[in-house]
Order: sequence, then C-alpha cells, then structure tokens
Amino acid sequence: MQLNKQHIYKYANGRNVLVLFVVTNIVYAIMLLLTIPRVMQFSNGMKLLDMMPGGYSQEYVSTLFLTLGYEGRRLYLWNQIPIDMVYPFLFGICYSLLLVYFLKKINRVNSKLLYLTLLPIVAGLADYAENLGIITMLNAAPEIALTTAQLTNVFTLIKSIASTIYFVVLLATIIAFLVSKTKNKSRNTINQ
Repeated sequence: MQLNKQHIYKYANGRNVLVLFVVTNIVYAIMLLLTIPRVMQFSNGMKLLDMMPGGYSQEYVSTLFLTLGYEGRRLYLWNQIPIDMVYPFLFGICYSLLLVYFLKKINRVNSKLLYLTLLPIVAGLADYAENLGIITMLNAAPEIALTTAQLTNVFTLIKSIASTIYFVVLLATIIAFLVSKTKNKSRNTINQ
C-alpha cells in the first residue's frame, strides 16, 4: 500500500493540525460533558457501549438497554449517536495529521513509521461500524441479536486497540521530538 506523501505533507502543517485538534476536541467535549451524561441519567450507573474499551456481552447490552428504557434509548439514538457520527471522521483525520506533523519534526516521515498514521483512521472506521451496530441494536431493543452484539463488540475492541497503540506511538514520537529539540538547544548553546 502506497501513501501519497505529498498530500500528507501539504496538510500536516501546524495551523491545520491545531485547528483540527481544537475542533475534534470540542466535539469530544460535547459528547463527554453533554450527550453521554444525558443518556447516562437513565443508565443507573451502567456505562454506555461507546465508553467500554474492554468490550461487552449481549447480556450487558440487553440489561443496559432495558435499564435505559424508552427515553434513554431515544436519547442514545438521537442525541449521542449523531454527534458520534461526526467524531470518528475528525478523530481519524486530526490524529493522523498530528502524528505526521511530529514525524516531520523528527525527520522520520519518510520511514515505515508513516504507516502508523493509519491507526486513527482504522479506529475511526471501527467507531463507525460500532455506531452502526449500536443503532441496529437500539432499533431492535428490547430484542438484542447475539450476532449483532458480538460483531459490534469486535468493532469496539478494534477501535480501542487501534486507539491505544496510536496514543502510545504518539507519546513516543512527542518524547523523541522533545529530546531532539533539547539536544539541538544544547548544541546551539555550546556553539555560541
């Protein structure tokens, strides 16, 4: 698979990355502070499927949807899911470009590390698949098909694993950037 590096270089500049980062995290904050808490008012302390990186069973889904009741399921379907259909796109693009930006800063953008910038896109696609599964189950509630719950859970786990690996890679890249910046400052100070 060949990545179009010129396209990636063009868009992975500080301004674009910053704007995307702010917009992406505003959308995320809206979910964390508004839409998810609104739905969770009906959950009796149970976590929503979107917030369970370790996955869930069909029994958990059935219990959650029963606990949410009609109004909680309606809020999940019509308040949380619509904003969560915007977030995966923003997450994929923003965090992919953020990693490219830091790889450029440490002169590693021409390495195989560039392929790791696909991780947020994989996570975003898995999030869309997870959302479609949740929509299907919300519309079918209270009857939850085992295969739908299992398949949706697989996409939740893929999203979680890809995101976790990505953030570890991003952290390592940022640390490498800070170390190289510190070394460059030291060299410049010595040379003066």
